[in-house]
Amino acid sequence: MKKNIGIIYGGYSSEIVVSEKSKDGVLSFIDETIYNRYPILITKEKWCAVIDGNEYPIDKNDFSFQMNGSKITIDCAYITIHGTPGEDGLLQGYLKMLNIPHSTCDVEPAAISFNKFTCNTYLKGFGVAVADSVLLRKGHEYNAEGIVEQLGLPLFVKPNAGGSSFGISKVKESNELTPSIAKAFTESNEVIIEQFISGTEVTCGLYKTLNKEVKLPITEVVSKNEFFDFEAKYTAEKVEEITPARIEDKVRDRIQSISSLIYDILGCKGIVRIDYIISDNKIYLLEVNTTPGMTVTSFIPQQIAAAGLDIKDVFSEIIEDQIARQ
Repeated sequence: MKKNIGIIYGGYSSEIVVSEKSKDGVLSFIDETIYNRYPILITKEKWCAVIDGNEYPIDKNDFSFQMNGSKITIDCAYITIHGTPGEDGLLQGYLKMLNIPHSTCDVEPAAISFNKFTCNTYLKGFGVAVADSVLLRKGHEYNAEGIVEQLGLPLFVKPNAGGSSFGISKVKESNELTPSIAKAFTESNEVIIEQFISGTEVTCGLYKTLNKEVKLPITEVVSKNEFFDFEAKYTAEKVEEITPARIEDKVRDRIQSISSLIYDILGCKGIVRIDYIISDNKIYLLEVNTTPGMTVTSFIPQQIAAAGLDIKDVFSEIIEDQIARQ
């Protein structure tokens, strides 16, 4: 009997458009000779399995659905929602209560890593280098001049809970800060303002199972835009992605070592991607992605290919490992 894998996509944020693309990638990466693959859409309006253009409502009591007179239950959920509720721990908590294995980390690691300021501050305590930053909350007053004085210019303004570069601005002049903060608040109730660090941007994928650890080749990211924004991420001619990265072996090894440490500190599971800036031989953490993009051109598929691995074998490993942990 084939196991039933629910590929969960959608979400409640602007990142739904990215999640749709990742769902198509994950569908192609999961071996249909071993598994039954069921795309499951979750939005604020509906939860449903979407199969051959037809929608089958999800029974939230057990995360099952009825199709052609039969009840379909899910043996493992592959979460590819970027943003809430798939990346912040909400969906993980629901699935955990139902004893349904899922592809990502559990509630606490998801909640910590989704909150950029909390995650970076927490990891800083373990010796991980991060940019200086300020956290703002919606409805609270702030001093724009004081922020510029503290962090300098240029600086980055980002939604504290979000991804895919929605709502991010690079601020070069003081008068740009207030409108950039307002823009970021459209994506999140908290905004993080970070010191700008000039350097080489890289990203490192890895995963661990009960039996092994796999550190994937590192990708160097060269954006042709002002920074690695949404357009650069999803428009091929706007970015150059080089795998493996053009960095010294000792720097590569150090990044992979830091990534493995962060993975364990947070208690991650499944495939994780961690972004960095290398500046003056120092490695600064940018962000931990516990549900990284999975389009066919995303970083993780590139890195898996560069490692000489079969992506279907990797996904089977992840799925079977999560089932074994249950």
